[in-house]
Amino acid sequence: MRSHSLRLSLASLFGLLACTATAAPQTVPDTLDQRLLACATCHARVDARGNPVNDSFYPRLGGKPAGYLYHQLINFRDGRRQYPVMTYLVDHLPDDYLKEIGRHFAAQPPTVLPAQSSGLSAAVLQRGRQLVHDGDAARKIPACIACHGARLTGVQPNIPGLVGLPRDYVNAQFGAWRNKVRRAHAPDCMAEITARLSLDDVAAVSGWLAAQPMPADPRPAESITRPLPMACGSDPEAR
Repeated sequence: MRSHSLRLSLASLFGLLACTATAAPQTVPDTLDQRLLACATCHARVDARGNPVNDSFYPRLGGKPAGYLYHQLINFRDGRRQYPVMTYLVDHLPDDYLKEIGRHFAAQPPTVLPAQSSGLSAAVLQRGRQLVHDGDAARKIPACIACHGARLTGVQPNIPGLVGLPRDYVNAQFGAWRNKVRRAHAPDCMAEITARLSLDDVAAVSGWLAAQPMPADPRPAESITRPLPMACGSDPEAR
């Protein structure tokens, strides 16, 4: 009886294995959406349960100008920006594919993020607003809006928006420019501007920007008055 039961169990097991072996493998679609799911690990707005993902230090990608995204991927690949994970992901990707990735995310709707309370004094916030809207002519610091647009949502095809970014992220990018771990094609206008800003200036700008609500239409502007106040190597139209 025991032997008969064992034979039945083994027959069932072999039958299951045979069915498994002959079952069609799951087909994963070879699409750009599928390939770029890995980006959502850091750059997604929320996870599967609706919880915020890395809101402090990882920017959302949807709706950013395609040229800007492409240049950042190039900068990671070619060593102008230092972040090992990003460098590993793009190290062997050709220019045309990086352009395709940039266009993919640019075609998505921008993420509308809420304004953040900075806890800074009114005087510091006013200093931040002054630098953003007027700059500081005495120190040759141009206004942020002169390049990033009057609504600070960026300009097609190469200039990113500044509103809707977490304060910690903005501070981290200024720190990266100051420490030369973030660079761009020469002339590196943001590195030059960062060198002219004090740490108090950086805190004022990042605090004021983070406290601003995003406009009803958060898409980048189509154009801006040129020439820009400084030559920027990452914006070919300004070279």
